[in-house]
Amino acid sequence: MGLEEGNSSVGRGGWVGVRSLLRRKEVDSDRAKVGSSHHQLAKELSVPQLIGIGVGTTIGAGVYVLVGTVAREHTGPALTISFLIAGIAAALSAFCYAELASRCPSAGSAYHYTYVCVGEGVAWLIGWALILEYTIGGSAVARGISPNLALFFGGPDSLPSFLARAHIPWFDIVVDPCAAILVLIVTGLLCVGIKESSFVQAIITIANVFVMLFVIIAGGYIGFKTGWVGYTVSSGYFPYGVNGMLAGSATVFFAFIGFDSVASTAEEVKNPQRDLPLGIGIALSICCLLYMMVSTVIVGLVPYFAMDPDTPISSAFARNGVQWAVYIVTSGAVLALCSSLMGSILPQPRILMAMARDGLLPPFFSDVNKHTQVPVKSTILTGICAALLAFFMDVSQLAGMVSVGTLLAFTTVAISILILRYVPPDEVPLTSSIQESINSESFHYSQEKDENFSQDCNSIENDVETSAVNPLIKKEINQEKLNEQIRRKRAAWGIASVCIGVLILTSSASAAFLPNIPRVLACLIGGVLLLSGLFTLAWIDQDNGSHSFGRAGGFTCPFVPFLPVCCILVNAYLLINLSGDTWARVSVWLVIGVVVYLFYGRRHSALTNAVYVSTVHADQIHKTSSTYVA
Repeated sequence: MGLEEGNSSVGRGGWVGVRSLLRRKEVDSDRAKVGSSHHQLAKELSVPQLIGIGVGTTIGAGVYVLVGTVAREHTGPALTISFLIAGIAAALSAFCYAELASRCPSAGSAYHYTYVCVGEGVAWLIGWALILEYTIGGSAVARGISPNLALFFGGPDSLPSFLARAHIPWFDIVVDPCAAILVLIVTGLLCVGIKESSFVQAIITIANVFVMLFVIIAGGYIGFKTGWVGYTVSSGYFPYGVNGMLAGSATVFFAFIGFDSVASTAEEVKNPQRDLPLGIGIALSICCLLYMMVSTVIVGLVPYFAMDPDTPISSAFARNGVQWAVYIVTSGAVLALCSSLMGSILPQPRILMAMARDGLLPPFFSDVNKHTQVPVKSTILTGICAALLAFFMDVSQLAGMVSVGTLLAFTTVAISILILRYVPPDEVPLTSSIQESINSESFHYSQEKDENFSQDCNSIENDVETSAVNPLIKKEINQEKLNEQIRRKRAAWGIASVCIGVLILTSSASAAFLPNIPRVLACLIGGVLLLSGLFTLAWIDQDNGSHSFGRAGGFTCPFVPFLPVCCILVNAYLLINLSGDTWARVSVWLVIGVVVYLFYGRRHSALTNAVYVSTVHADQIHKTSSTYVA
């Protein structure tokens, strides 16, 4: 009939569950929300605000701490090149994010893109992992503010008593009231409105950038005056070799992961097709440039082996007799942490809102305040959870869990680009609110189809009438459809081959416990699968429908399929090399997520009773429905 109910065509029992994992939602978020009772988010953001969010979220404690640790343990003076390589690796994901953000400008970021391109099951895991990432990330940032803030009061333990950390012997924990209060203040600011909170974050970010410019200019002056002693060490520019430099790149890569916060605000951007790619690209470029310039100066002021791993920048100035600069650098660290805290809490309520809109979480999370036009309830709940975590727990040992959510999101976004270009969804789920119109259209098309229409739902009346007059045209049409089906199958196998090959290659390359021969064989198998899938995608044509997928005319990711495949490879390698303890903790959280999905999300999904129709007929069906808005 050309129409197919989301979970009825595959039978009952286990197959229904598998089908629910693979169902995909409609990309056109505006049309999908027509008739919704929810208030919409305020469209207040432009390019400057997006840059402020991106830079403010990205430049956190990383530049004030990582510089010393990575230089001492991995790179030496070559730290600048490590930042450059990490920035290029992050740019691979940024290109993919930029295209999807402009084509699918809806709240939810990677969760939304994955739901549209991959399926509900993977989208749920991405959303669930991002919830963990932002909660722990925000708590960890808040915990790092109070020690830096204490320096203004005379020392690490000089905060006023009501803000100072205290040890509770009965539970053997150290509570941090300052961290919890800061989280609650930021939460209150985010509830006021996106325009107001983004303005405050932009001010804080500008102040932090001025501090970094001070470090670059003042540090450069000192360096020229003292002869750049850090670059004259006897061990040379690469004391740990190229491998050490690459290991340093993998470590500092996580200093670039703030731009996904920009994508999470897509629904609040005035002109998402233009502004989102610009915001992501400019923010990432500014961060990479600042990181490289700061690292160039600091590793030149002090020999890498003498750098302080905790306070590398302020100690570098102190060693050169500029004690007063310590207060400026500390101010920058506090500002950077506050801005990063805002960027960590901002995306989570929007992801919760997107998941609740899709029925995967209770409706409580999807409520948008009609006055402030932000998800106030979700924001308050997010802030309370982060504040409690920051108050009671030292989450530094859990910081690695933040990387899992980010890298999983980066990987699925790159896979989504390949799916969008080669096998974009050719069916659209339609809600039950337009069931009457759907049935009417189904009857209309059933009158137009020929005897083979049931096997080919994309046939329309004009094709049938034309083919009756000229059988050669019918043969050409059928041949074109057959060729397109073959192309889509080859593309699907190519994408699957790339993913499986990357998994085998990265796993075997990182499995140091394996003997050399099995390890090399596994690497060869993975490499062959990866290259065969890549060459298949490079050889076949991209889908014509990819040009009109979502909102056409926005940013287009270059060098497809090579760039997304490189992105998948880099992120998968970093994922595989995370510690076993990190994966054990994340696995517990993901198992909890699976249970929540099975007992709530799968049953309440908005696509549970969805009816699917080919994209060719979707617009006409929507126009005939009573909920259509011209």
